[in-house]
Amino acid sequence: MSKWLDNAIFYEIYPQSFKDTNGDGIGDFQGIIEKLDYIRELGCNALWINPCFLSPFGDAGYDVADYCRVAPRYGTNEDLKQLFEEAHKKGIHVLLDLVPGHTSIEHPWFIESMKADKNPYTDRYIWTDKVWESPEVSFGGSLRGISERDGAVAVNFFSNQPALNYGFYQPDPEKPWQQSIDDEGPQATIAAMEDVMRFWLGMGCDGFRVDMAESLVKNDPEKKGTIRVWKQIREFLDKEFPDAAMVSEWGDPQRSLEGGFHMDFLLEFGTSHSNDLFRCKEPYFSSRAKGNIYDFVESYKENCEKTAGKGLMCMFSGNHDVDRLARHLHGDELKVAFAFILSMPGAPFIYYGDEIGMRYVEGLKSVEGGYNRTGSRSPMQWDDSTNAGFSSAPASDLYIAMDPDKDRPTAKKEMAAPDSLYHEVKKLIRIRQSHKALQSRGKITFVYAEKNAYPLAYIREAGDEKILVIINAAAEAKTFVCDAELKEAIYNFGAAAEVKNGKITVPAQSAGFYRI
Repeated sequence: MSKWLDNAIFYEIYPQSFKDTNGDGIGDFQGIIEKLDYIRELGCNALWINPCFLSPFGDAGYDVADYCRVAPRYGTNEDLKQLFEEAHKKGIHVLLDLVPGHTSIEHPWFIESMKADKNPYTDRYIWTDKVWESPEVSFGGSLRGISERDGAVAVNFFSNQPALNYGFYQPDPEKPWQQSIDDEGPQATIAAMEDVMRFWLGMGCDGFRVDMAESLVKNDPEKKGTIRVWKQIREFLDKEFPDAAMVSEWGDPQRSLEGGFHMDFLLEFGTSHSNDLFRCKEPYFSSRAKGNIYDFVESYKENCEKTAGKGLMCMFSGNHDVDRLARHLHGDELKVAFAFILSMPGAPFIYYGDEIGMRYVEGLKSVEGGYNRTGSRSPMQWDDSTNAGFSSAPASDLYIAMDPDKDRPTAKKEMAAPDSLYHEVKKLIRIRQSHKALQSRGKITFVYAEKNAYPLAYIREAGDEKILVIINAAAEAKTFVCDAELKEAIYNFGAAAEVKNGKITVPAQSAGFYRI
């Protein structure tokens, strides 16, 4: 694994909403380059950039029309190469978003695959033999009657995203169109995706966040076939690009890491119970203190045992697919939540704008397949100038409408206020980077994480350093049994905890990191 992941703190950028430098209402690569100092000053040393390849943008770029050409709205391939170079000068690594499971219907591969005559792309997608037969193997049904080819093609999610063919783990012998992983078609798909990775890694990219990484092989309930495919790709990377970092959108760390990924997200879907923390009716980090962290912790401990330190499990403040953190948490609740996010193992990810408390914008019409996600993708709010400093375009031309609230948070206001969320996040990052026990590979032992109870306490450990983290999101003081001796406080939000008679009392809405 790349050593830089040991202390990596990622900043996720949704490029069309980050910074527009040419006045067309859409963010671009030059805008990201312009704001690299802001990202570095916050303390982040790695970027994840959402899909930026040529696309008709039916799904905000997750419907790729050319994997090796950037979308003109963002700039050119040379602009992206410049972004890699400028980021590296500032000690920032860059991951691109790879979408291996499907393409756009406008991709040349798919256009060729629709032809009746056999060609090199006939088996690049999952087609049945007859137009009347449905594949029944994907997330989004199928397309049929769209070309001269006799067959129906599987799609993932939206109807404009045909599923690429990586084979079937258990092909049905009565359905000859179901190919095995070793067949020529699936192997050609794997080789093509390796070529895409080779292209961008050669340009200076440091690795990839992989969209829906577990979805490749069909009829694969235990994901054994998909793991095999990723192991094959891992062998290619280890041979040609051994330092390339890979993070998966999988939500099952044991399988993801077995497949050769370095990191997996604890996702909003799956069994992690991460929604219990920030995004449910009663989030654990709400000061109402009606939440429950027990199921999350039990799942987390189980994953720790299964993965046995093979890779990282990553926490995130938010992303382009989920509600903004500030939709469910407010004020000091956000600071307490970040104390948790930035003191957990694994590389943390901060979604652009979460560090300043950007809100979910209610009531927006869907933009480029965003639907309910659109409110989490509004433009970054930099200052109090036109369009919050995002763009010089007329408001009607913005990619997504701005948060209309006159009191909306901006980076400028947050940076000017010493007690702001921005400065709390910056402080937490600085403290994390000063203590190996708090970084990606530090061990974790939960001390107090009971059902429907507060606070949360855990020990982070590396070498001879042990740090007790105590987080109380509740609006009232809480006490728990613990025989630890609290030494130096290396971080406190709110008043310090007190120890008496084998019990620790934690003030309301507080977080503390203590040497023990």
